Amino acid sequence: METQSNEKTINISIDEKFSQTNRNHELHFLIGEHLKFVDFGNVQKIIDPACGGEQHIPLFLTEDKSRETQLCKVDFMIIKDNKIKIIIEIEESDIKPTQILGKLLTSAIARYYIHKTTNNVNIPMADNVCFIQILDTIKLPVGSKKREQWENIEVAINEILPSFKANIKTYKLFYGNLSDINLNEISRFIKHKLDD
Repeated sequence: METQSNEKTINISIDEKFSQTNRNHELHFLIGEHLKFVDFGNVQKIIDPACGGEQHIPLFLTEDKSRETQLCKVDFMIIKDNKIKIIIEIEESDIKPTQILGKLLTSAIARYYIHKTTNNVNIPMADNVCFIQILDTIKLPVGSKKREQWENIEVAINEILPSFKANIKTYKLFYGNLSDINLNEISRFIKHKLDD
């Protein structure tokens, strides 16, 4: 049963306040704008420009902020109690297993978020980070088995995560497109993981 107020879907017009960057990442923008207005309590949301934010979100292997230690840039991140709690990656074009798993692994071996907006203070991973991946289905042909493949990948990842010496303990995969992605389901899941 749908609840109201905080879980009401934010109606976003893709044509409003839309930069060229956002036009190339419409699903990023839709999800980012929705999550931006959801009340997750006392947390800090960091949002990439493709998702309607104002900065990139680099993750680093060590406390040293350098090109040698930067591993990746993620799409959306939530910090709770001065630690990285939620990482979100959105894939609109490359939705093959190698891309899916590669994004997870680079974040899994990262240790810190470091950025000038936080005076380059090292923000570490929490002990139980949740990695959320959202895949675009818009280009899938009729009869595609990709959805089943993705669900198998999600199960396999959660089976092996406990054996990893990494702070990412939970993996969740969502899929959909601009017309059918369940934004409320995503925000409810995030609220649940923030309470873990």
